[in-house]
Amino acid sequence: MRSEILGKMKGKELVNREYQPLFSYVPIDKKAHYIIPADFVTLEEGTGIVHLAPAFGADDYEMSKKYDLPFLQLVTEGGRFVQEVTDFAGRLVKTINFGTHKEEGCDPDVIRHLKQRGLVYRVSRDYRHSYPHCWRCDNPLIYYARDSWYIRTTAYVQKMIEINRTINWYPPEVGSGRFGNWLEENKDWALSRDRYWGTPLPIWVAEDGSDQFCIGSIDELLEGWYEENGSRRRIQREEVDLHKPFIDHVVFERDGKMYRRTPELIDVWFDSGAMPFAQCHYPFENRDWFEENFPADFICEGIDQTRGWFYTLHAISTFLFEKPAFKNLIVNELILDKSGQKMSKSKGNVVDPFDVLERYGADATRWFLTVSSPPWRQKIFDEADIEQIRKNFFRALVNTYQFFSLYANIDGWTPGKEFLAVEQRPEIDRWVLSELGALQALFTERMDHYDPTPAARAIAEFTVNNLSNWYVRRNRRRFWKGEMTEDKRSAYETLYLCMDTVVKLMAPFAPFLSEYLYQRLHASDESMEFESIHLAYIPEPMPRDLVLERRGKLAQNIVAVTRNLREQARIRIRQPLPRILIATNDETVQEDINHFRDVICEEINVKTIEFIPPDSSMIRKAARPNFKAIGPKFGKQVKALAAHIRNLSTDEINEFEAVGELVLTIDGQAVKLGVEDIEIVHEDIEGWLIGTSQGLVVALDTTLNDELVAEGLAREFVSRIQNLRKEKGFDVVDRINISYATDSPTLQSALDRMKTYIQEETLAVDLRKVDPAVPGGVSLDFNGEECTVLINKAR
Repeated sequence: MRSEILGKMKGKELVNREYQPLFSYVPIDKKAHYIIPADFVTLEEGTGIVHLAPAFGADDYEMSKKYDLPFLQLVTEGGRFVQEVTDFAGRLVKTINFGTHKEEGCDPDVIRHLKQRGLVYRVSRDYRHSYPHCWRCDNPLIYYARDSWYIRTTAYVQKMIEINRTINWYPPEVGSGRFGNWLEENKDWALSRDRYWGTPLPIWVAEDGSDQFCIGSIDELLEGWYEENGSRRRIQREEVDLHKPFIDHVVFERDGKMYRRTPELIDVWFDSGAMPFAQCHYPFENRDWFEENFPADFICEGIDQTRGWFYTLHAISTFLFEKPAFKNLIVNELILDKSGQKMSKSKGNVVDPFDVLERYGADATRWFLTVSSPPWRQKIFDEADIEQIRKNFFRALVNTYQFFSLYANIDGWTPGKEFLAVEQRPEIDRWVLSELGALQALFTERMDHYDPTPAARAIAEFTVNNLSNWYVRRNRRRFWKGEMTEDKRSAYETLYLCMDTVVKLMAPFAPFLSEYLYQRLHASDESMEFESIHLAYIPEPMPRDLVLERRGKLAQNIVAVTRNLREQARIRIRQPLPRILIATNDETVQEDINHFRDVICEEINVKTIEFIPPDSSMIRKAARPNFKAIGPKFGKQVKALAAHIRNLSTDEINEFEAVGELVLTIDGQAVKLGVEDIEIVHEDIEGWLIGTSQGLVVALDTTLNDELVAEGLAREFVSRIQNLRKEKGFDVVDRINISYATDSPTLQSALDRMKTYIQEETLAVDLRKVDPAVPGGVSLDFNGEECTVLINKAR
């Protein structure tokens, strides 16, 4: 089709111009077909010109009221054209899939009709725009104007805004932004719904439409009549049913008029918003209880409830009580699939929660949802992360309990009413109890601020690193002792206090495992105050020793760095090494390290610790450019700048670390660099490994002599014997005999030299070499040194 441009004009010049309508099925008695301006029409979607249909859109309806446009309803509630639309009468407006069959809508026929009349310029599928569809059945929807009952919420808007400012929203931007904006733009609440199931709207309307009233109680309802089959009778209280169909038979007669209930139901969100008082039948019952407990201290729900439950709670509470319905609110964000995509049945990426609970349990799933990210951030759901939680935190917790219960049962230990004073305990007990106090303080502070993620992470951190990997592992021998000394008693009491506190702190996040462990920890406690952990109080914080905590963290940091170096070099922890060097001139740091010198050496299996200056030639440093930082700052100068950084001398690097900035000259121009622009790395030298963490530089000496090799082999031998004990099902206190055969002079020398150590560690009465072989023995390999071993219980 050829076209000719007759002229150009701005949109505002079109305002008030009339046009010829495409259809005229119904006569209209007022001005209707002309152009009006509207700020919700943009060029981002479409042409900037749209057709208004006041009966089929909220914006359209508001514009019709503003400009006194006619209101035409040519579609039935079933989505079909009315009889007046003669060409399409009874036809569906849009194509609908009913499940059993599919019925085509009128769109193609409307276009065909217009083309036949010469009223179509062009038909193309290139013009696309979003259209609402039902999330359940994926059929197209139409916005439809109809008569409804409303609550005039606009009359309460300012009060709702004012009260909202008193609520602690987590995160706060949802309360002030998403929810606050919703309140600012508040529309009256369309309360009525056309359904069968639900709460009937308790409004009775006069048959002549001249009057109506609302019933507010069963007592008021009993004033009416029950009408059935043309007869009426008084209502008996015991037969009252506030739902359909009973309620539709109740009629009232007042001042000569008959009143019948309006047929609609109440929006189900009204029920949810009435929950705080409806659950206790207020104001007819439990008035004192409700008034003492309202508003709620805390609620949580998904972010999609901003215009749902959050709003209805807030609106109804404002209407009735002029109070918030809740003081604090955690907003839960969406859970995405492991690729970060929104879950959808159509995409096939929906995770079945029941399958997840069956595989991993409710506690592990809940713990993952808590610790992976704050509730108000979108959460990527990957089952591998749940499995990792089970392997790390849950396993460490259960293994710690099993260790405790094993030895407590052997010794017949039960918690007494009086525990040793903290100051009377060994230092390692005081240290772990101080760390427990730090955990309690952080937990309480974060939970008081409705921030559960760091609180739960701190529980796992304490349990895995401080309790399981450090305290229990370092104190095994104290539990092995035969007699119940004060030292052993302190160990039991300390571990018991830690376990009891941890399970109480974790109870809100992992209710089932915490209950299981709590019941077993208190199984022998006849005076157990609470029958369930969920009735117990959070324990009072343990006293803290900040200096001891500082020293302990430093020791753990050194151990972690050194172990990492060993792993990188594939040197087993059982192989002793000569020493580590720590680069520091800080006397306080040296004093802290010396305080735990023996502990550190034992943990990393080195013979000694030495200190060297930070600028020692033993510590080789190199500088690397941080391109993420310098790229946006320096643009074209980055290449030359990176070359200068890589060529910095040790003295220049030391000065940079001391001052925190560096000035270089690039193309005759001075360029200042900060700590975020340069990364300092430490390079290994022959026979040494270098590691850094939290400003600490550690050098590990990896040279070995015959004595160290022998000790390493002996430690490996002990480890294998302990595994054989477990495989044979020996009790931890069983004494054994060890027979072995080997042709390795190196291994033989090690076993001879370390015989006493091996026997003490394995509870061996006898360690004997037999020749030429051990019948029924197990073949073992120790870094290429072969041996056959047989163990038996000692008689």
